[in-house]
Amino acid sequence: EQLASSGCGRGSQQCLSMSHAGPSAVLNLTLSSSSSSSLRAAWAHGHGQRDGYSLALWHSHSQSLVRNLSLLPSTSSFLFEGLQAGSEYALKVSTLAGPHQASTSVHQWTAPSIPTQLRLSPGSSTSLVASWAGAAGAAWLHLELHNLLTQKVSMSLSARRGLSSYTFQHLHPGTHYWLGLSATAGPYTALGPNATAWTYPLSPDNVTLSSAEEQNSLEARWSVPGGHRDFYLVTLQEGQDSAPTRNISVGGDNDHVTFHGLSPGQQYSVQVVAVAGPYRASAQSSAAWTEPRAPSAVSLSSQGSPHSLLASWEEASGEGYLLVLSLAEQPVQNSSLPRGVRSFTYEDLHPGSLYTFEVSTVAGPYTSSPQRISNWTYPLPPEQLTLSNGGHSTSLQASWRAASSGSTGYTGTLWETKSQEQVRNVTVGSDWTNVTLENLVPGRQYTLEMAAMAGPYRSPVRSATDWTYPLAPSGVTLTNTRRPMGLSAFWDKAAGDVDQFHLQLYSKSHAAQRNTSVGPNTHNFTFLGLSPGTQYFLKVTVLAGPYRSSSHFATEWTYPLSLANVSVQPGREPQELHVSWVESGGGRDHLVQLSVAESLSIIRNVSVPRGVTQLALGGLVPGSRYRVEIISQAGPHRISSQTAIGYTGTAQLPCSHLPWASCGCLQPSSSQLNSHTRVSSGQPRGAPVTLWPVVTSCLSPSLCMKMAACSEVYFFLSDSCVLFFLTVPAAPTNLSLTNPGSSSELYTSWNEPPGRRDHYHVILYSLSTQSGIQVQTLSPEALNTTWTQLEAGSKFAVQVTAVKGSLEASSINVTQWTYPLAPVNLTLSSPSASALVVSWAVLGRGAEGFVVDAHDTGSGTPVGHTLLGGHARSHILRSLSPGTRYTVAVRATAGPFHASTPNLTHCTGECDALPA
Repeated sequence: EQLASSGCGRGSQQCLSMSHAGPSAVLNLTLSSSSSSSLRAAWAHGHGQRDGYSLALWHSHSQSLVRNLSLLPSTSSFLFEGLQAGSEYALKVSTLAGPHQASTSVHQWTAPSIPTQLRLSPGSSTSLVASWAGAAGAAWLHLELHNLLTQKVSMSLSARRGLSSYTFQHLHPGTHYWLGLSATAGPYTALGPNATAWTYPLSPDNVTLSSAEEQNSLEARWSVPGGHRDFYLVTLQEGQDSAPTRNISVGGDNDHVTFHGLSPGQQYSVQVVAVAGPYRASAQSSAAWTEPRAPSAVSLSSQGSPHSLLASWEEASGEGYLLVLSLAEQPVQNSSLPRGVRSFTYEDLHPGSLYTFEVSTVAGPYTSSPQRISNWTYPLPPEQLTLSNGGHSTSLQASWRAASSGSTGYTGTLWETKSQEQVRNVTVGSDWTNVTLENLVPGRQYTLEMAAMAGPYRSPVRSATDWTYPLAPSGVTLTNTRRPMGLSAFWDKAAGDVDQFHLQLYSKSHAAQRNTSVGPNTHNFTFLGLSPGTQYFLKVTVLAGPYRSSSHFATEWTYPLSLANVSVQPGREPQELHVSWVESGGGRDHLVQLSVAESLSIIRNVSVPRGVTQLALGGLVPGSRYRVEIISQAGPHRISSQTAIGYTGTAQLPCSHLPWASCGCLQPSSSQLNSHTRVSSGQPRGAPVTLWPVVTSCLSPSLCMKMAACSEVYFFLSDSCVLFFLTVPAAPTNLSLTNPGSSSELYTSWNEPPGRRDHYHVILYSLSTQSGIQVQTLSPEALNTTWTQLEAGSKFAVQVTAVKGSLEASSINVTQWTYPLAPVNLTLSSPSASALVVSWAVLGRGAEGFVVDAHDTGSGTPVGHTLLGGHARSHILRSLSPGTRYTVAVRATAGPFHASTPNLTHCTGECDALPA
């Protein structure tokens, strides 16, 4: 009979079938996993014979036959390879004996394979995504998530074969998690890889940046979000480009931080970053400003302008600037300027006014305290400045019109124009419009420079020039000089300055008058070539600039000339003498003095007025010899004529007693009578023979006449009397004094007068120095002469006198100048922006005067033509344009002649002089 039993153990099932004819099943069949892809089958041989073994391997899950093979009967094990990891397999081993078989089955799992490439990454702030590869080699996957912060398991789960990812939800934000993975297959468990990851942190809420209590500090605040984070990274950003300037880390539980020592007037923002592991969540604040500081180095400058002020300052941090300009505490202009602007020009302001400038820095809602500074605009100069003496010799009055705009006063400097010496300074209030300058020198030129003041500034200078009134000269006298015919004037200089003296000499009897000017150091002058016997009046006038002051008149007479051709002839009656003469000019009246020839005692004085040229003297003794002398009078001066001898007539006699009388004219070269004129008187002998008509008819100038007269008086033949006559020589005519173009020579010439002379007496006077008389004695044939080695630039007078014996006849005097020498060492300098000082030196005595000519070099426009006295050595050109080049030349003048320096150029301001 057949016995059957069955028993099942864990992981195996063995069924035994016994038959008296069939084989026995294998014993102790096992199936074990040696790797995740193989199973080893092992058994013990059953009893009996067998032909072999048949092995069939099924995949339990899919019920698919994986392997089916036959083995030799001696085989007791077999290794199945290439199996699926982590899968359950069933093996049936059949023992074959003939047609019979006995089978035994067993179940077993392959070891699971460990999943690879495990990754854990945040999906959000509350989720993590886990993913892996190679999950097919395990029947079950076990995942366990740990919160590393709390060290607790947050989640555990198992998943069947084939799952490759899983998302963990409802986690804590910003938290670090650990994920462990294991694989299970039947009895086998394999620990897989693990991974860590952070959930994303939450960003802070309500981030703000605001001013802190401490200056230049800002406080950042935020709301702490849920979840967890490692720390906060707080970054302070500066400016509009949000450039990071400070970083600070604070704990994850903090909700504020304060930044100290920030730049004033700067824009800031803050970024708060929640950091959790490698992940960050940030939030940004709006901009905030630190309070600004006021700008530094604030200045307010006028730059010399009366209508503008330039405000400037150093850059200060902020958005911009707020500017306020005030006048008298009242704002006149408000301005807002952007950052980067550091100056601002105010235009159209009031001259001479005090302005206050305020500048503040603006930064966001903040405005700094203002920086204040004040300054003045330049004042305008005084208008219509005048300087006048008002007829006073020691004071000048300055007057001006007040400037139309503001000022705090006026300041002036009084200069001596010629010496450029400062006399005094004057400062007056703004309500003054005139001032009197006392204790000045008479006749001196002064220049007043006046400017308006406003604070520390002065306006451009205005200048005015005038002279104090000169004092009249004192002690003016006029003195007669007899040779040559002239009058010398003397005077005393009064206190003060004098440009020159002007002398005016005139006579009431002559229409013409003499005018001459002399230098300030001259105190006398001689007028030559005056009319004889004439009363002259002299007035000396002091010239100082345009002003004159005259002395009282002084008067004097020139000496009269002695009468010429005085003749004494018997009158119509024996008791009379007929006196006649030729007037030479000048004088008031004549005094005819008659004396007995032998005694010389004057027996009669007869005064006759000027213009009478003959006189009959009666009551004389007939046949007597008389002497006649005529005195010419001019003021206090008297001069006598040559003495003339004459006879009164006798009683008439019979004709038989009439003698012949002879008269002879003696030629100049002979001492004897060589020509005779016999005349008959036609009167009886014993009557006087009148020879005068014969004598006078044959006289010539400059001839010596010897006359022999024979007469018989009262029947008595007298001794011959011999008389010698010398006639006055003729004066030279057409006298000229010319300059041949020289500074040291003059040429004199004249026409030969009729008659004879012994020689010429030529006199040259220096009128410029009132000295230096030169005298030449020339032959009677000479008609010219040259004067050399004369003083340059001087005036000279010449007079030529014909001399015959003791008698002289002079020409008129003529004058002429020598050429002056050109000034030397001409220099120009600019003491101010509107003036040039011209200075020069002279050679020798100098010149009569100087002329300073100036013109604009660029345009050629004349800017100055000034006539100066001979003592000038410098001159100031005023009221010129600043920064302009001028050309200047100085001419020395002497009468009609002049000599000039080369042109010299200079500019008003700082520059070097250059030859034009």
